[in-house]
Amino acid sequence: MEPMSVAFIGLGVMGYPMAGHLHRAGHKVRVYNRTAAKAEQFVAELPGAEGFSTPAETANGAEFVFSCVGNDDDLRAVTIGDGGAFAGMSAGAIFVDHTTASAEVARELHAAAAERGFGFIDAPISGGQAGAQKGALTVMCGGDPSSFAKAEPVIACYARACRLMGPPGAGQLTKMVNQIAIAGLIQSLAEALHFAKTAGLEPENVVDLLKNGAAQSWQMENRTKTMAASEFDFGFAVEWMRKDLAICLGEARRNGARLPVAALVDQFYAEVEKMGGRRWDTSSLIARLER
Repeated sequence: MEPMSVAFIGLGVMGYPMAGHLHRAGHKVRVYNRTAAKAEQFVAELPGAEGFSTPAETANGAEFVFSCVGNDDDLRAVTIGDGGAFAGMSAGAIFVDHTTASAEVARELHAAAAERGFGFIDAPISGGQAGAQKGALTVMCGGDPSSFAKAEPVIACYARACRLMGPPGAGQLTKMVNQIAIAGLIQSLAEALHFAKTAGLEPENVVDLLKNGAAQSWQMENRTKTMAASEFDFGFAVEWMRKDLAICLGEARRNGARLPVAALVDQFYAEVEKMGGRRWDTSSLIARLER
């Protein structure tokens, strides 16, 4: 791929390494972060990258603009708010949003982008910080096929899987499916480990055997040792998961889906937060069983 001018807005634990992969792929990277020190660090570490003081300045002249921020309100602020990226984008450019947000805001911003003559792809991600650092994320996209076809080769700089799931909002709906599945899986794994320990079994030995069978999962492979040791400083934080589950439950109320387990696990995470685990990773569900 020929080098292109790309902008990245939001240099958090996911955005920072993703923008780094774009730079190392040879693209001319322009960055913005609400906390300016993070953008300054990025520019210092990756010669040739440029930092800017507003999303609009960052997006000016970029062929692709990427974002990875916190929630719907943050996304609106960096796109259509004062100094937002949409004000700096040119006709024909494409905005790719990696925030886990609502399908509603994805549709809203797709329409706003279309009015201005450029594309918008909602493209939430899965794979965690480790996946971002390794360039091995799964990217779930919603939007127009023509915009996706142009964006996919650039997204491939940090993705191992990327697929268009449907029209605007479909990427966010697919991410909701992902979070619903993970919530139930972690709770069942927490109960299984708690049961094993209470029954006098050695959890590591049990997991080493079971991971070869039907119970195997990414969570079992990557989180059981730390769960058993009550170490919760890895991966996705409880407060972030609760934000995502709120989006899932809100969408379910709109479309009529029934999510009894997701709703129950959200209540369990609320208990973990009361235990002081707001920033613990999501595997900390086991802590409420062993307190």
